[in-house]
Amino acid sequence: MWFLILILISIALVLIYQEVQNDKLLRTVTHKGRGTWSERDLILKLLKNGFSSETIFHDLYVQKSDGSFSQIDVVIVTEVGIFVVEVKHFSGWIFGTGNQSKWVQVLAYGKQKYPFYNPIFQNNSHIKFLKSRLSNLDDIPFYSLIVFYGDCVLKDLSLIPSETNIVKSADVIETIKKLIQTGRESTYSNFAEIEAILYESVNHGEDRDIRLQHAESIQNKWNPKNF
Repeated sequence: MWFLILILISIALVLIYQEVQNDKLLRTVTHKGRGTWSERDLILKLLKNGFSSETIFHDLYVQKSDGSFSQIDVVIVTEVGIFVVEVKHFSGWIFGTGNQSKWVQVLAYGKQKYPFYNPIFQNNSHIKFLKSRLSNLDDIPFYSLIVFYGDCVLKDLSLIPSETNIVKSADVIETIKKLIQTGRESTYSNFAEIEAILYESVNHGEDRDIRLQHAESIQNKWNPKNF
């Protein structure tokens, strides 16, 4: 009996230690109060696979010319360009077409269907607004990466643009590394300016009024009834 208790205590201590270490590592980029669990898990994956904390930016609120904000889940600055990442968490089957605004989540073997906004369109708009802030980028490419968490199945996705990569979370690191290996190295002549704007966008996310303003602006725009 005591032996079993000691084993359970040991397991609990190991889990607590791992949690503390993960939290310490996560805080080099962000903290538990920011974003979703899936986003934070992606950041931990990146950090544990050799990506520097100085190149990862989480939960950015990029200011647009009209004063509103575009929220981006994760940005990764790499030697071949800037990765803009949209993180989704779904169960069920996912159906979608690259050129249509509505995608569908299907549950209960087809009995329940829930539309959601095309994440390709969503992430392309993020890239557009980020580019508008990052002037003088020379020829630095942007990569659109959409990562699905959860036990969903990407059942039927068609007409996906070549510049967009859609992956399950288990494959995200391999996908990013492959894109880096096959990409052409970029020269960041104005990296300090890029870094400053990215950090500014991250800091906007700490402002409660900005978060509320953004939430209100998208409430109707991405309501399934409106597309």
